[in-house]
Amino acid sequence: MRLVIARCSVVYEGRLDASLPEALRLIMRKADGCVAIHADGGAYKPLNWMNAPNSVAELDDRWVITNPKGETLTIHLHEVISDFEHELGKDPGLTKDGVEAHLQELLADNPEEIELGLQLIRREYPTSIGPVDLLCKDSAGRTVAIEIKRRGEIDGVEQLTRYLDRLALDSSLGDLRGIFVAQVIKPQAKTLAESRGIICREIDYDLLRGKRSEQPTLF
Repeated sequence: MRLVIARCSVVYEGRLDASLPEALRLIMRKADGCVAIHADGGAYKPLNWMNAPNSVAELDDRWVITNPKGETLTIHLHEVISDFEHELGKDPGLTKDGVEAHLQELLADNPEEIELGLQLIRREYPTSIGPVDLLCKDSAGRTVAIEIKRRGEIDGVEQLTRYLDRLALDSSLGDLRGIFVAQVIKPQAKTLAESRGIICREIDYDLLRGKRSEQPTLF
């Protein structure tokens, strides 16, 4: 992890050109290649960022980050206040709470509760940035990445977006799409998901548990 505090201005050129005027900000570069620019406010969300994979050209007065789509993020460094780097090591990953873990288990057994025709490929499908909750095939044969939360917020949509970016690098998965699942999904999260072509599904956990208990067992 590299953390740079600098007076900088930023220009993004890609699907939608955008810029940030000169100000004091935190630039974060992670070991996986992600670069994010933060202000001292706005909670966890960066002002701008570039997901991995990308290439970073560090010049004396600027960084130029380019991704495989040809989009560029140029960070002009007017004054560097601090430049710190430290190896964090391998992270054990997020431990889900009981409800969220059980919801994932129930939906893995009943993927058609999310969408008719879904068939499970694997639960906790691994990527280089963490496991996708469920990887499925839909009725049209497309691969579907599913992220499951107890409460659906913007950070969950961002997480699924990162997973989709990583999965898109594997051509063997073919056509790919995402579904964001939660008991309740906030309107802002729905808007963000829809803008990225991600479908949202709200699931009644109690109803799903009831269906599970009604299934016949051997004992």
